[in-house]
Amino acid sequence: MVGVFTPHGTSPEQYYIKAPVMVLVEAKNQDINSGLGQCASEMIAAQIFNQKNNQPLETIYGCITTGILWKFLKLEQQKLYIDIYEIPLRPVEHLLGIFMQILK
Repeated sequence: MVGVFTPHGTSPEQYYIKAPVMVLVEAKNQDINSGLGQCASEMIAAQIFNQKNNQPLETIYGCITTGILWKFLKLEQQKLYIDIYEIPLRPVEHLLGIFMQILK
């Protein structure tokens, strides 16, 4: 999960997540599809986390990556949308444009 992590207490190793969050999953064995279930589960968890922290979002975004290829998901209420395209790392401007659109 990606979110704002803040130090807590006296230990610099102790962090807490602040809402809202989004999800980024590393694909196992360079297989994007193997990460779909994990990413979807984490997106639902992020949705619940955001709601419980009074930061509900209409849309939760997720991403699975091999580091070279990227696949994006979107959760709206109880509907999960999976992009049919795998986005390559290069040109990086295209990938960064997608992230900028998500963050708007």
